[in-house]
Amino acid sequence: MEHLINQRVKNIEISGIRKFFNMVAHMDDLISFTIGQPDFPTPEHVKRAGVSAINQNFTSYTHNAGTLELREASCHFVNKKYGLDYTPETEVIVTVGASEAIDIAFRTILTEDAEVILPGPIYPGYEPVIRMMGAKPVHVDIREHQFRFTIDIIKPYITENTRCIVLPYPSNPTGVSLSEKELKEIADFLMDKDIFVLADEIYSELSYDHKHTSIASFLKEKTIVINGLSKSHSMTGWRIGFLFAPENITKHILKVHQYNVSCANSIAQKAAYEALTAGLDDAAAMKEEYIKRREYVHNRLLSMGLAVVKPDGAFYFFVKIPVAIPLNSFDFALNLVQETKVAVVPGSAFSEYGEGYFRLSFACSMETLEEGLNRLEQYLKKWS
Repeated sequence: MEHLINQRVKNIEISGIRKFFNMVAHMDDLISFTIGQPDFPTPEHVKRAGVSAINQNFTSYTHNAGTLELREASCHFVNKKYGLDYTPETEVIVTVGASEAIDIAFRTILTEDAEVILPGPIYPGYEPVIRMMGAKPVHVDIREHQFRFTIDIIKPYITENTRCIVLPYPSNPTGVSLSEKELKEIADFLMDKDIFVLADEIYSELSYDHKHTSIASFLKEKTIVINGLSKSHSMTGWRIGFLFAPENITKHILKVHQYNVSCANSIAQKAAYEALTAGLDDAAAMKEEYIKRREYVHNRLLSMGLAVVKPDGAFYFFVKIPVAIPLNSFDFALNLVQETKVAVVPGSAFSEYGEGYFRLSFACSMETLEEGLNRLEQYLKKWS
């Protein structure tokens, strides 16, 4: 019966991140710098709220958009943190993680042959959804621009078919963010154009060198903001995300969400409310630790002679493979794990513009980072 499967689905592949992780996960003594998941536990008070929800039998459907108390808390959170102003009743949807928010946003705004402009390299979770809608991803090479997706780089790719521009900042895989000035320039250019912005801000609480700015501050009426608790509160498995947009957009996205999942997990919603109220600043301690790790990893990579752009957010380094190593990124990552039992993600997982690089996550202990980087250093010496 496989010949009856939707061809668009058959044409997409499992994420290169997961594919490589699954390939090496069985190895003993493996040091993995692959999956982008905080190594901190979910805060205790948040876990207690989840247990309490179970004990109080809060196990029924909620409003499709999520409980009103959680929508109010999420709107308060982004207002206090980033100065964004959304109405809880009509301008936010609680989703099953940021991934579902991206899915329902694209399924609402994209039509056949619409074009979506994305920076390259980029997280692989956008392109498959775009293609399943019959739309066209348009990747823009930002490697020679310090991984910055500025308006001067975007302009040449705007066509009459452009429907959306994706701004995933802080970035996975590069850790780079855009400045307030750069975002304002993009907003000013798009002000009179019928183009959506999908602003994936899931790493917003992990901005290190300056306060996170959302393009929705300048262009709310055209912007769909994606956020969630996976990175800020180390709640990846709880699967709680948020989609913020003006009512004339969310009222249509809500229909797709309703027929997709009905509502987000009720128990996780109670835990999320606790996270966004009593845990308003839970990310602060994690961020301090990430900054220490970033400095350590940055210094180690530079000492190895590797070319890197220092990340100002998220928890990744996107590292150029030395020219002395005659391997593509997948073969490099495979050879590295075979020789040293250190796993990184091949850059090719992040579009064709990731080729020649590898992604290293520093969401792990200092001890793990030290041992893994020692092994990497010894491996590189073999090629020098």
